[in-house]
Amino acid sequence: MPAPPVQASGAGAAGQPAFSAVPSAARRRLVAALVAIAALAVLVVAAVIEPSPTGLGTHEQFHMPRCGWITLMDTPCPTCGWTTAFAHAANGNILASFRTQPTGCLLALATAMAVVLGLYVAFTGSPVASVLKRLWGRSTGWLVAGVVLVSWGYKILSHKGVL
Repeated sequence: MPAPPVQASGAGAAGQPAFSAVPSAARRRLVAALVAIAALAVLVVAAVIEPSPTGLGTHEQFHMPRCGWITLMDTPCPTCGWTTAFAHAANGNILASFRTQPTGCLLALATAMAVVLGLYVAFTGSPVASVLKRLWGRSTGWLVAGVVLVSWGYKILSHKGVL
């Protein structure tokens, strides 16, 4: 009987990456901790920057260019105001966040929930996050797309002074 093949360094069972060799509970905790750290980093940065009073352009504090849509067409892009909404939400001003850009506000709240849920799973090993994965489906994707479009329409109307 021939000897089993030797796997390359860094590979786990059946040629899978070494990460898959980590027991699922430990892997779940590690991934959850990384998610919590990344989400917290986003919120800390958002809390440090000053939200633009115009509801646009907060990202320019990171030396990023002005939105091309605003520059070329005087119309906000679908993500215009998200950084400002995150900054307001991270500073506890949820109403100003929602008024600035509703989708940005919802994403900031989801990011805060990711911190809490990530820490919970990291410390307890709970499989609760896998339950949330099951909630994502085609209809959820369409719902998110609809929310983004409605928020974009709201942002355009508020930028043009209609609202």
